[in-house]
Amino acid sequence: MNNLSSLVSILIPTYNRQEFIAECIESALMQVYANIEVIVVDNASTDKTWEICQQFAIKDARVRAFRNDRNIGPVSNWLACLAQAHGEYIKILWSDDLIHPEYLTKTLPYLRDPKIGFVYSSVELFERAAEDKSQRLYSTIETSVVDSRKYIEGVLLGNKNYPYSPGCALFRTSDVKKNLMLHVPNRVASDFCFHAIGNDLLLFLLTAQHYPKFAVVNEPLSFFRAHQGSISTSAPLGKIPLHYDLAKGYFAENYVVDATLLKKLNTINLTHLLRFKARKYGITTLDDFYPTRKNNKIDLLFLIKNIFQRYFIKIKSR
Repeated sequence: MNNLSSLVSILIPTYNRQEFIAECIESALMQVYANIEVIVVDNASTDKTWEICQQFAIKDARVRAFRNDRNIGPVSNWLACLAQAHGEYIKILWSDDLIHPEYLTKTLPYLRDPKIGFVYSSVELFERAAEDKSQRLYSTIETSVVDSRKYIEGVLLGNKNYPYSPGCALFRTSDVKKNLMLHVPNRVASDFCFHAIGNDLLLFLLTAQHYPKFAVVNEPLSFFRAHQGSISTSAPLGKIPLHYDLAKGYFAENYVVDATLLKKLNTINLTHLLRFKARKYGITTLDDFYPTRKNNKIDLLFLIKNIFQRYFIKIKSR
């Protein structure tokens, strides 16, 4: 099928976003690519978010708005959006973020290639308005098609040049249905359904595992809003990296056989175990980063290199 005529479902899960939801939906509706549906699911908001969503659904037939009777948690709400989608492709748009009008026209053509699992754009962080650009993310790789192993190895080893959040990416619907996990098995009884830190990354990793390539559009077509209510801003120090480590541990236990890569992953886990209050989340040993596997070998040279780089960068920034 020529995917340039295929339906794309833009999913907007939301909760208490009355300040941002209208601008978010408007950015979805402004897509130059015409064949879209916008699925908004309100997770029992206590503010005026639902009223705003209803107003858009009344005015524009492309918007289909739904509301949960109770708050079912963030990941379950993502899946509630997915259950309503009719499109061949999925664009997840967080309700405090925005996308460029040409997002789909510039990313969708890459998925005509069955060897490419997903495509993402570079990102600009902003605060009050999209014009208030503060930082550019994922812009070190030129617009290109890249070997999926680079994403997998890069993410596992903490390379910040690759995205963890699917808010900047486009996927096939079939892959999102297969790879967006509600519960992530782990040894420390962490509730991924509730905190939603790691489910997003696993969508990328599990998809990359089944395709030889991914694509990058090095243009700022996605805009992530920085504000006090976002998970990345409000989470306690260490919570986000440690829970991403647990998600990586699940992936590594099931899909990574490269002993050298596993040692390097353990080395990074060790630095996080020592740096953050890991015990608060039930993580006390390297084995705890994996669901069942005992794997505590590290790469000493890699550890020394990481310590040196962190110390050098810290001194250089003074």
